[in-house]
Amino acid sequence: MSPFREHPLRKSLAEEVHARPYGLLRAPVRISHLAALSGETDPEGDRLHIAQLCRHFSIEEPQAGAKHHSGILVAAGGAELRFKWERHTEFSSYTFYLSGEFDAPFADGAIDRIPPDWIAALPGDVLSATNLALESSNGPERSFDELAKLFADNSVTGSGMRGGEALVWTDFRVHDDGYSRILVRDNGMNQRQAGRLIQRLLEVGTYRIMAMLAFPLARDVLPKLGNYERTLSDLIGRMDRAEGGDEERDTLKSLTNLAAEVEAMSLDISYRFTAARAYHALVNRRIEDLREVRINDISQIRGLQPPGEFVTRRLAPAMDTCRSTSERLDTLSRRIGRASDLLRTRVDVALEEQNRDLLESMDRRARLQLRLQETVEGLSVVAISYYLLGLVTYAAKSVKAAGFPVNTEIATGIALPIVVGAVWYSMRRIHHKLGKGD
Repeated sequence: MSPFREHPLRKSLAEEVHARPYGLLRAPVRISHLAALSGETDPEGDRLHIAQLCRHFSIEEPQAGAKHHSGILVAAGGAELRFKWERHTEFSSYTFYLSGEFDAPFADGAIDRIPPDWIAALPGDVLSATNLALESSNGPERSFDELAKLFADNSVTGSGMRGGEALVWTDFRVHDDGYSRILVRDNGMNQRQAGRLIQRLLEVGTYRIMAMLAFPLARDVLPKLGNYERTLSDLIGRMDRAEGGDEERDTLKSLTNLAAEVEAMSLDISYRFTAARAYHALVNRRIEDLREVRINDISQIRGLQPPGEFVTRRLAPAMDTCRSTSERLDTLSRRIGRASDLLRTRVDVALEEQNRDLLESMDRRARLQLRLQETVEGLSVVAISYYLLGLVTYAAKSVKAAGFPVNTEIATGIALPIVVGAVWYSMRRIHHKLGKGD
């Protein structure tokens, strides 16, 4: 029991640095390496497939949720065969080690001891397949012609690695058997050094192909980017010539549609481009770890280009293309956003001007209505006063008819200012109360 309270992830994080250990290798040994792109959605399928291989050879299976597994297979003929499975973010790697003397480095290799049906059923698509032979320095050094025959007379690259403790040759070609080939001559490495070197060589080949997955996407995207850029230029020209109204709104709609298309494209390729940058960085670090030296000083074979230099010179332009494509896409997205903001501002200003004109029109209409209302109120005072004076007149006539000495005309004249004033005062009071109610 720990004397303190542990973080729940402490042990799993501590074990992560030991998740992919290199093997201990002693020449001679033949190695077959496969990397299959199976995606991120079903990592359990890869584990189940390696479990099937373990059952075939009656050895311990990987536990549920495992990301790596290794063991020893006893193949037909009694030859001992080791294997290592590793689950990465989007692919799985399968490495098989067959120890023992060999005459032909790339014939009857480790992968030939594995059931073909199991290999054919690998989850995902194989992106990298390599046969590597690690031979000891006890035998005579091969001539250039002998090396060329091992690599089907292709152009061979070679260098010393680990400061000359190993000689490495490869042609970076996929041969008729579907595998690329690497030949390593041990010039004094111990088992740990040999294991690290082989692992780095295999990782360079795998990560290089994984990084290159973005290159075809970049080539497909570049023509579309050119079309989008021309479309944006045309829309900006239309925006400059637009005189407002429907024309500006149509241009804004076109800009919005273009922005949606560009964002959809960016969403489709952003993961692949981001992964390519990460894989490219891994390739560069692994090449640095190889500590290459030119082969001229440590071998009779001279004038060969080092494999690390070959990879760097050919991978870097492809990665530069991917990076420039990603930057062009980001720049285009920002330009569309700025153009949309500018046009939206113009549309908003035009709408504000329309609203201002509308408010001014409503204000003028309100003033006219007020004047009309005041006129109607004046006429109402006259009309009401006229009817009230008529009532006063009828009342005066009734009083006179009752025998009282009343002059109807004089009574009406005296009542006129009183009635008009009372009506006018009453109308003002009503108007005032209505105004306070608002």
